Amino acid sequence: MMYYTSEHEWLKMMDETTARVGITDHAQAQLGDIVFVDYTASIGEIAKGEEVVTVESVKSVSDVYAPVSGTITAFNDTLADRPETVNESAITEGWMFEMELSDLSELKSLLSLEQYEALLEEEE
Repeated sequence: MMYYTSEHEWLKMMDETTARVGITDHAQAQLGDIVFVDYTASIGEIAKGEEVVTVESVKSVSDVYAPVSGTITAFNDTLADRPETVNESAITEGWMFEMELSDLSELKSLLSLEQYEALLEEEE
């Protein structure tokens, strides 16, 4: 199951409590060529809304936040050497971190694909 935030992040459930998180294809397109991905958080507990990643592109610098509370268990180390992976494949290979969710009820605050697409239409 995929969820989205109004800040253009996605969360994909990998099993009952583990999720991968990254930025949407829309976000990477808006940023342009991504040249650097910096993990500002570390492995461990994190609260919903806390900064996890800074993404630097040729156009700007943008932060990626934890869409839910939990424990960060892994980072996508590929992005250190190949940050452009986010541009090439934002949803699959360009994921940024994995986390164990501590409160599954927080998923209710995220957007469905239909709600996210409606948000994009409103922004245009």
